Amino acid sequence: MGRLLIVVGVLVLVAGVAIELGLPLGRLPGDIVIRRGNTTVYLPIVTCIVVSVVLSIVAAVLRR
Repeated sequence: MGRLLIVVGVLVLVAGVAIELGLPLGRLPGDIVIRRGNTTVYLPIVTCIVVSVVLSIVAAVLRR
């Protein structure tokens, strides 16, 4: 359990540094933004797919 918490913490740290350095996570082509009047609806479809693939790869590597 401790090892898992350390790995999750490192992943969050790496993601935070990547976003701070300008990785456009959350603004990828394919993400849908609908603006009407004072309402904005944001559907990060491509971002969710990218995050899912990365987490799947990390999980596969950790299982070995």
